[in-house]
Amino acid sequence: MKRIVVLGSTGSIGTQTLDVARRHADKLEVVALAAGTRAEELLAQAREFGVHHLAVGDGRLAGEPVADELAAQARGGAQPATDAPSSLAEAVARRSAAGEGSLGFGAQAVADLVRLPEADIVVNALVGAAGLRASYETLRAGKVLALANKESLVVGGDLIMPLAAQVDAQRRAAGAAPAVGPAGALMPIDSEHGAIYQCLLGEDAREVARLWVTASGGPFRGRTRAELAAITPAQALAHPTWNMGAKISIDSSTLMNKGLEVIEAHHLFAMPYDRISVVVQPQSAIHSMVEYSDGSVKAHLGTTDMRIPIQFALSYPERWDAPVEPLDFTKLGSLEFAAPDTGTFRCLALARAAGERGGTLPCAMNAANEVAVAAFLAEESTYLGIAACVEAVMDAHDVQPVESLEQLEAVDAWARTKAREWIAAQ
Repeated sequence: MKRIVVLGSTGSIGTQTLDVARRHADKLEVVALAAGTRAEELLAQAREFGVHHLAVGDGRLAGEPVADELAAQARGGAQPATDAPSSLAEAVARRSAAGEGSLGFGAQAVADLVRLPEADIVVNALVGAAGLRASYETLRAGKVLALANKESLVVGGDLIMPLAAQVDAQRRAAGAAPAVGPAGALMPIDSEHGAIYQCLLGEDAREVARLWVTASGGPFRGRTRAELAAITPAQALAHPTWNMGAKISIDSSTLMNKGLEVIEAHHLFAMPYDRISVVVQPQSAIHSMVEYSDGSVKAHLGTTDMRIPIQFALSYPERWDAPVEPLDFTKLGSLEFAAPDTGTFRCLALARAAGERGGTLPCAMNAANEVAVAAFLAEESTYLGIAACVEAVMDAHDVQPVESLEQLEAVDAWARTKAREWIAAQ
């Protein structure tokens, strides 16, 4: 049994992670759950899976009636299973009242769950820069990090990757790593990075010529800047192929999401930026590709369902039964490819520039984007204003080498203030 902690359990990635756990109750046990604000949904999940270690990111909810119900659920305690249950119902039945659980409120309470001694894997599906500290603490605790939080690497890749290497070494020394292949301390959940990870298995990293990160192109593919001037939040949220949360949907429409993924790929696979390319693949059937020195290209294809990369991140080095209907190539039709329009969708170029410059610039860029996207969703700023705000904050930032979490948190706070000032001045 692999025992997992799910941070951001009520979001898109979190709920799909729980669906994988539901389907593989004989292999996965959920031991802790954390949510940001949806406490009622968290409670329902905790009851279904028999979870007694809980955290709510929004500290204001500690005074709400639902807090009493969460506390009662936590008091139920937890009984670790000694063998694999045959169903989720049996798994939950085993976790009766033996010992105390825990309940906490606030960002620190969420991060504290990663240190539970019974946890093996932490699924970090938190949204935004708040996920960085949770990723850092997960690896510091020697746990496997299944990462869906982009900002952990975009903002703190210089801190996270050395920690992951240390945990990899610990896993190999303890005999916990696979006999062949990566040790698996950091498993990417993004479909693109999960695809690249799998295309690299069994290969010599020195023979990799290029990483190809695929993009759907978003809902506005082919539009001009003039046509984007009056875009509304509702239009930008209508992604053509993926069902995602609001923030990542906006990032996908601006191609900022792809820029963040380029920075992630640089850190995850130790690849120079000039050997990472983005290609628009509108059908989203190819999740990414790896080109080798002999001209061969490995492509990872599959159904557009995040449960596939989530499940692989949890099952590695094994492969479990498909959580969704496999791709039917007889019905796929054609595959299209195109270069991204970075002149129209400037966020991709801005993110790449931030990554290439390095240091604290990606942190400032990311924070400004979060503020700009929130302002657009609240109809306080325009769609094109997202890239303009990000660029203004990047231009104003004094770039420094990355030294600590505290330094990055200070840069994040500065960039958010600067972004709000820029938006207010428009």
